[in-house]
Amino acid sequence: MTKTTPTARPPAQRGVPRWLAPTALTLCLLGLVFSAYLTYDTLQTTTALICPEGETFNCTKVTESAWSKLFGIPVAPLGLGYFAGMTVLCLPRFFRRPGRTFDWLRLSGASLGLVMVFYLVWAELFKIHAICLWCTGVHVVTFLLFVVLLFGQALIEPPPQRVRYKDRPR
Repeated sequence: MTKTTPTARPPAQRGVPRWLAPTALTLCLLGLVFSAYLTYDTLQTTTALICPEGETFNCTKVTESAWSKLFGIPVAPLGLGYFAGMTVLCLPRFFRRPGRTFDWLRLSGASLGLVMVFYLVWAELFKIHAICLWCTGVHVVTFLLFVVLLFGQALIEPPPQRVRYKDRPR
């Protein structure tokens, strides 16, 4: 008597939602543009930010504050590097790869980005007492990227489970 086993989907064709890779990649590219502009502005000697300079909204006050550096490094280039790395991880080919390595790298990166966003928003609201609209754009994109990757990950069909030798029916 021959046992038939259900045909398993090849590991390279996991059930990744169709919207996940393009949405994540679009958010990464948008974050890359915002971060590139902020990095460009950080490297300029004159302020070129297109942002209102009032009491509440003041990009210059935020980008030139002591809180705009982490361990002496301006956060704008750090954001640029972050979104460059996340852009690579969110390329469609890395969503189709078998295994969970890239899934965990993306989620870990998005979580790290979200922690940084919480820190920077806290600094803007409670230490600098001003909000940078360009920075807020980066913060919103980072939050949306985290949400998209988290819910997308929850919808990825898990790879077929292998039966261990000791668990096989006899």
